[in-house]
Amino acid sequence: MGKKIRIGTRDSELALWQAKTVQKLLQEAGYDSELLPVKSTGDIVLDKPLYELGITGIFTKTLDVAMLNNDIDIAVHSMKDVPTRLPHGIVEAAVLKRANVNDILVHKGLDFLDTQGVIATGSLRRKAQWLHKFPEHTVVDLRGNVNTRMQKLTDNTWNGAIFAAAGLERINLKPENYIDLDWMTPAPAQGAMLVVAKEEDTYCKEALQHLNDTTTALCVHIEREFLRVLEGGCTAPIGALARVVEEDIIDFKGVLFSLDGKQKIEVEKKINIENEQQLGEQCAKEILNNGGTALMKEIKSMMK
Repeated sequence: MGKKIRIGTRDSELALWQAKTVQKLLQEAGYDSELLPVKSTGDIVLDKPLYELGITGIFTKTLDVAMLNNDIDIAVHSMKDVPTRLPHGIVEAAVLKRANVNDILVHKGLDFLDTQGVIATGSLRRKAQWLHKFPEHTVVDLRGNVNTRMQKLTDNTWNGAIFAAAGLERINLKPENYIDLDWMTPAPAQGAMLVVAKEEDTYCKEALQHLNDTTTALCVHIEREFLRVLEGGCTAPIGALARVVEEDIIDFKGVLFSLDGKQKIEVEKKINIENEQQLGEQCAKEILNNGGTALMKEIKSMMK
């Protein structure tokens, strides 16, 4: 009989749903486990925009420390929250099959779209893309877990707020009054769940291979390599989406915006799946060579 795998997770409803999903899949594969919820700094400090906190991986650091201290064996994350460089001794062990990649607008009526409106989001990427399309609108900061953000939308006079569709769908919180923002390029790895383990823990790594979806893993790693080369982390308006559109074809789109949404640099490529190894890096370098280097420098100077 193997050991009981201790699953670390944030304690929000969505994070617990994700952890319980991993627990169920492990049980189906014949492994025993238990949940150990913790509260991250990103969940506690809600009165500042994420970028002002100055911490890459603010939602994952607490679990990283717990794992390195041997308090938990594995940790479950929304993959878009995870830094492109993991701490020494921690490795990716499984990427689960991807859910809905889209952003959605939860709204109180759409009359404002052609006039002036106020939209809420805590994401620089969503803010920049919204202002690019609706430059006359105002975007205000919105923090908290999905339940808290939905309540804040109800309590304020904002016209709408932007959410990841996958998060609302997973906990049955997606309302009727929404529209798909299929024109908005998602965050790298949006809709995917990542499970990490200690590099030395062969038992957990072998167990988690039963959960890994190879197609999702391929696509999100291309997106995260694009992000890594652009040096975005959580502090730049960067979007990326890779999809296997035919059996042997990958379709990739990557974008970089200025903070105010006025500048947009994008790249789109379709390649044979055999040539995917350098795709994310190549597309990021194309962005950098087309004005992205100067734009990233400007963004970093404004974020200080």
